[in-house]
Amino acid sequence: MPVLVDFIRSSLRQLHSTYNDAIADLSEEQLHWRANDNGCPIAFILWHYYRTQDNVIQFVIQHKPTVWLEEGWDKKFGLDRIAQGTGMSQEDAQALRINSKEDFLTYMDAVAKATDEYLAGLDDQALEQRTTVKPVGEMPVSNAIGAMCLTHGFTHLGEIQHLRGLMGLRGMQI
Repeated sequence: MPVLVDFIRSSLRQLHSTYNDAIADLSEEQLHWRANDNGCPIAFILWHYYRTQDNVIQFVIQHKPTVWLEEGWDKKFGLDRIAQGTGMSQEDAQALRINSKEDFLTYMDAVAKATDEYLAGLDDQALEQRTTVKPVGEMPVSNAIGAMCLTHGFTHLGEIQHLRGLMGLRGMQI
């Protein structure tokens, strides 16, 4: 029984469910609201996280096209084909718009499904294979998923929870 794979799959399912809950009641205005001139809106954080997971799981680890490109989400949203937010200027990050929350939820679900399908075919030994995550370097697949998908994802989820609180919105289930 692949204990580590099962743990990762379960954790990512929880993460995806909580992201869905985090934005379910948000209006377009709330999705793009910023606490101050130095902050980024939930829309950017959400886009950045899902683009990162898509890139890490699909492109970096599996050497496949991302869901973003494969399904033409860049064109649907009028956003960059390759960017995922890392290294983006604050001005560009703040200007990023998600023009349809419902469509973005569909993209999020597609990334979650692609990730889960990939993980379903693995055993714990497969997680020991090495991959290179630029600019971080070479690491086991388990570390790439743990750092870039889980830790990164839960960190950004905390940012979203904080922004919800600053807007006076209800807390979220974890």
